[in-house]
Order: sequence, then structure tokens, then C-alpha cells
Amino acid sequence: MLAVAFPGLGQIYNRSYWKIPLVYAGFGGLIYSANFNSGNYDKYMRAYQDFTDIIPETKSYQQVIRAEPSTYDPVLYPETYDPSSASYYKDGLLRMVDYYKRYRDLSYIGIAGWYLLSVLDANVDASLFNYDISNNLDLAIYPSVLPLPGGFTGAGLNVGMTITF
Repeated sequence: MLAVAFPGLGQIYNRSYWKIPLVYAGFGGLIYSANFNSGNYDKYMRAYQDFTDIIPETKSYQQVIRAEPSTYDPVLYPETYDPSSASYYKDGLLRMVDYYKRYRDLSYIGIAGWYLLSVLDANVDASLFNYDISNNLDLAIYPSVLPLPGGFTGAGLNVGMTITF
């Protein structure tokens, strides 16, 4: 239950100290990914909105489109505007918006999954903390004779588990 309250406390309680850096490295990587994708999503969404409006003062799209704006901008350069070029860049901006939105959402799902995985790890580790693995439990693979259809016998492998008290 400590792992539910705060990630890593379950691993401390179970004395699995080596797992704590892994828990926080996973959270750190996923949070970095979410922030990176969210920032780029906001940047490309603003650029797409500025590209599609008719206000000349909003031109944040020129920071992400590295081409000469005289070929694709009908507001600033109506005389040299090429509709096919504008459509190409508009579709490209929309693709980037969708790309960063998808990976931002997947990063958030990853954070939730990593949280559940760390809680599950602490729970399983706590459940198996006092489990005794000794020589009293044996798993053996040995040859056996298998009956086949038609009254024939054949060789095979058999797996057996024995517990001695």
C-alpha cells in the first residue's frame, strides 16, 4: 500500500533498494517525453492556427516552416502566393500536430502504466518476501515410455515435480 501512496516507498519497505532508481528513471523519462511532446504540440498547433487565419500579425508558422513565405502565404504575399504550396505546408503542419498529440497522449498512458507496474512489483515482492525456496522442492525432466495408438509404445520426456517433507 505504500507504493500506492508514493512511488518507490513499496520498494523501500521491501528492502529492494536497487529498484528505486529504476522506478524514478522510468517516471523521469516518461515525464520528459510528455513535456517534450506537449511543448511541440502547442508550438505546431499555434503555427497551424496562425497559418489558417487571416491576421497578418500572427506569423508563428514562419518559425517552423523553413521555406520562403512568399510562396505559401496568401495574407502577407498575395501576388506570389501558390495554392498548392500553401496546401502542402498546411497538411504538413496538421500532420505534425497529430503526431505530437498522439505521442503526448501515449506518454501520459505510459506514466499511468509505469505507476501501476511499480505498485504491482512492490505487491508481488511483498507477497513473496517470506517465500522459502529450498532443496525440498525439485523439478525433474526424465525419460518415459508413452503409449501410442495401435498398441505401440514410444519414447518421450516427462516433467515431474516432487516435494519432500
